[in-house]
Amino acid sequence: MALTEARINACADDEALFTLLSEELKSRLPGGGGDDLDAFLARLRVLPTGLRAMAAVYQLDVSMALDDLGWHFGNWHHRGYCDETLWALRELEAEEAADIFEQAYALAQRHWDTIGERLAAFGDFDDFVEWYSGSDLEKALEPLNERMWNLCERADIRNEGLLRYWARYARKYPHKVTQMVS
Repeated sequence: MALTEARINACADDEALFTLLSEELKSRLPGGGGDDLDAFLARLRVLPTGLRAMAAVYQLDVSMALDDLGWHFGNWHHRGYCDETLWALRELEAEEAADIFEQAYALAQRHWDTIGERLAAFGDFDDFVEWYSGSDLEKALEPLNERMWNLCERADIRNEGLLRYWARYARKYPHKVTQMVS
């Protein structure tokens, strides 16, 4: 069944709306991001604005739940995808998170080539992990990580991290979630 404004408005609570949005994203982006981030970005850009933003923020939420901003830049070492994530945070009106991410991304730029070299060194993540632990980047990101973790833990909507912005956005702009907006 297609995602419509009526279906969004019919959701009794944010949990039901989050489930509806998650199911829509899974059906439109089977397999998630995959390894080819250029192809993933192309798939995102044909989605309605709201769904595009939601999908682009998902991996940052996972990174903050499991690791930190530095690990995010290691796991998702792709400038286009990071730019998309920053755009998405702003689109979802997650301004504080966007400001934190933008500052972290600027710090990561100073180490971008090193991160890429470490990731490519052995074809796995081990060299990055060894380098990142105790690195200047990790130290510089500490206060930003603390701010982002604190933001993700605020109980606006039951401690759901950055994904809590999805329901609020969908209720405020259902047309931007259900149809292409130029």
